[in-house]
Amino acid sequence: AIGVELLGSIYERYLGSTIRATPQRVKVEEKPEVRKAGGVYYTPKYIVDYIVKNTVGKIIEDKTPRQIEKIKILDPACGSGSFLLGAYQYLIDYHLKYYREHPKEAQTLHLFPYWKISPEELSLPIHEKAKILRNNIFGVDIDPQAVEITMMSLYLKALEGERGLLPKKQHLLPSLGNNIKCGNSLIGYDILEQGQLYEGTVPELRAEGRRFGTVPVAGKFGLSDEDKSRINPFDWNSKTAGFGEILNPSQSPLDKGGSKGGFDVVIGNPPYVRQEMLGDFKEYFQQHYKVYHGTADLYAYFIEKGVSLLKAGGFFSYIVSNKWMRANYGEPLRRWLKEQRIEEIIDFGDLPVFEGATTYPCIIRIGKGSSLPKFSAAQIKTLKFTSLADYTKAHFFKISKSSLLDKGWSLADEKIQRLLNKLKSKGIPLGEYVNGEIYRGVLTGLNEAFIIDKETKDRLIQQDPKSVEIIKPFLLGRDIKRYESPQSERYLIFTRRGIDIKKYPAIQEYLSNFKDRLMPKPKNWKGDNWKGRKPGSYKWYEIQDAVDYHNEFEKPKIIVPAIVKSASYVFDVDGFYSNDKTTIIATDDLYLLGILNSKVSDFVMHSISSTKQGGFFEYKPMYLQQLPIRTIDLNNPSEKAVHDKLVSLVDRMLDLHKKKAALPPSAEREKIERKIAVTDEKINDIVYGLYGVTDEERGIVENRNSL
Repeated sequence: AIGVELLGSIYERYLGSTIRATPQRVKVEEKPEVRKAGGVYYTPKYIVDYIVKNTVGKIIEDKTPRQIEKIKILDPACGSGSFLLGAYQYLIDYHLKYYREHPKEAQTLHLFPYWKISPEELSLPIHEKAKILRNNIFGVDIDPQAVEITMMSLYLKALEGERGLLPKKQHLLPSLGNNIKCGNSLIGYDILEQGQLYEGTVPELRAEGRRFGTVPVAGKFGLSDEDKSRINPFDWNSKTAGFGEILNPSQSPLDKGGSKGGFDVVIGNPPYVRQEMLGDFKEYFQQHYKVYHGTADLYAYFIEKGVSLLKAGGFFSYIVSNKWMRANYGEPLRRWLKEQRIEEIIDFGDLPVFEGATTYPCIIRIGKGSSLPKFSAAQIKTLKFTSLADYTKAHFFKISKSSLLDKGWSLADEKIQRLLNKLKSKGIPLGEYVNGEIYRGVLTGLNEAFIIDKETKDRLIQQDPKSVEIIKPFLLGRDIKRYESPQSERYLIFTRRGIDIKKYPAIQEYLSNFKDRLMPKPKNWKGDNWKGRKPGSYKWYEIQDAVDYHNEFEKPKIIVPAIVKSASYVFDVDGFYSNDKTTIIATDDLYLLGILNSKVSDFVMHSISSTKQGGFFEYKPMYLQQLPIRTIDLNNPSEKAVHDKLVSLVDRMLDLHKKKAALPPSAEREKIERKIAVTDEKINDIVYGLYGVTDEERGIVENRNSL
C-alpha cells in the first residue's frame, strides 16, 4: 500500500535519529552530527532515475537477460538503499520489456504460466526478480541499521505486485548477506597498523542526504576491540567479508581467464560530512587518497574510491556538492579528475534539490577508460521541468579540459571560456598585484561580547579613558555598499593577542559578563555542549583570531563584503575594522578600485567563485586573489593618460556618492544618481578598452552579469 521509496524517505530520517533515555523519559533526537549538517535529506526520485538511466541504462543497453546476469551495480554508501532500489527497478522494467518483446524465449525458460499468451499479461515471477537481486545489486554502509533497512527495502521491492497465495516451502527471496555489507567504504584494516591515533571524535560518514554516527577513537598505543568495531574498517578485496570475487575474478574458481575485475556501475549520494568532523581519519586519507587536502570534505574521497572500484568500460555517477569545482580544497580533486574520463557534469547551483536544504549539488558521471579531451556540461536554472533528461539535453554544452585551471573550474561554453582566458591573459593576479595583502576581516568568536553600540562605547570610555585605545569603529558586511563611504554606529573591542587586559579595567569588567561563553574549549574536554568558544591559544578576553595584520585596518584600504550578488568594493580612509564577512585589500590604489568595481572584473569573479543561495557569490580572498588586474606602464604616455582618466572618474564616483548620501529623496538626489550611472558607464568603457574587449565580447560580459 505504501511505496518503497516513501518508506526509504522515512527510514532516512530514522537513521538520522537516536534514542536517549533519561530517568524521567525516553527521547528521540536527531544525532548531533546531523543537526550540525542541517538535517537528513532523501535523494529525490528524479535524481536517482536520471543517474540510474545514464549508468545502468548504458551498461545493459541491447543486452539479453543472460548477459545482464554478470553486471554488478554498487552503492558504496547506500543509506536506506534509494539508489539500489532505483537500479533494481530499472533492471526489473528492462527484463519485463525484453520478455514482452521475446515471449517465446520467456516460455522456453518457463518464466511464465503457459496460459499467459499475451505479452501484456506478462509480469516477472518472484524467482526471476530474486535472481536479479542476487546477481546485480550490491551495497556497503558503515551503519548496520542502514544495511538492514536496505535489505528490507529491496525485499519489499521484489515482493511488490505479488498477489494471492505463494507456494509453501519455497525460498522466495535470496539471502543478501553477500550483496549488502556493513563496513567503512573508505578505510581498510590497515588503519589498525597506522602509527599513533589520538583521542578525539571520529564522525562516521553520514549527514545531509544521509546520516552518520559518532565514533570515539582512543588510545595512543592502539585501538580497543570496541573502537575497532566502531571504526568498522572494510576489506574490499576479501572473498568473504568484501567483494574479492568481483574485484579480483581470477580468485574465483569460476573464472579461469584471470580477467580484470571491478563493478560495472558505481552510483550514489555520498555523505555530506565537513572536514572539521573528520578527526583522526585525515592522516589515513592523506596516505591513501590522491585527492587528499587538509580541508577536503568527505565526498572527495568517496569520488576517488568509487571510480577506483570500476571495471574497464564501467560507469560512475554521484550527486555531490559542487564546492569542489572552486574551493581551495578541491584542487587535488580537480587535478585528479582531469586525468579521468569525465563524461558529464550537471550543476544545480543553489537550487533546492534536497527539500529544505541548500546543498549546492551537482551530478558527475565518469567512465572507466581513456580520458576524453571534452565533456558535456549543463547549468540547471530551474527545477520546473517535466524531465531532467530533456532539460539537460537542451542545455548541454561542451567543456574542453585544457581550458580548466587547477585553481578552479568554470562550467562555461567555449565562447565564454575563450573570453575568460583572454581576460586572464591581459593582467596579473590580484594577489600578485597587491603583494599578497588581501585579508579576512576580524573573527571575534563571540560578536555579542566584542561588538558594542555607541552608548556602550561612550560609557566604557567615561569609566576609563584608556578604553578608547582598543575600541575601534566597526563594519559588518551589510554596511558596505559599492563606492559609498562606509558608515556605522558599531564598535569593536579589539583585545588582540598578548594584550595586558589589566590596563583596561572597564573593558575587563565588561567582558567578564561573558566569561563563560568566551572561554576557549580545552583540548581534552569531553562532552557535547561546550558553552564557550572553540579551542585555541587565546585568552578568554582576547579576540579569537590572531589578526597579525591588524595595522592594515588603520590605513587606507579597499573593503568588500564576503557574500554579495555583484561587485561592492568601497574605499575606506577612516580606519574602520570589519568583521569576518568582509575582505580587505591593503591599498589606496583608486585605479584598482575602478577595475574591481567594473563589469569585466565581476564577469571573471562570477566564473571562479562559489555560489550561495539567492544568486549570491563568495568574494573571499581565495577567489579575489585570482582576479586579473591590467597593469599600466606609467612611462608610456598613452597608458598613463588612460590610468589618470580612470582614477579621475573613480574619484568623481566617490564624491558623487558622498553628495548623494547627504541628500534626502529629491530631484537633486535623482540628478546625482543619473550622474553616477553615467560615470559608472564611462569607467566600464575604459576597462573594456584596457582588456581589449570587443563589442561581441562586451555583449557576453553584460548578458552573463545580468543573469
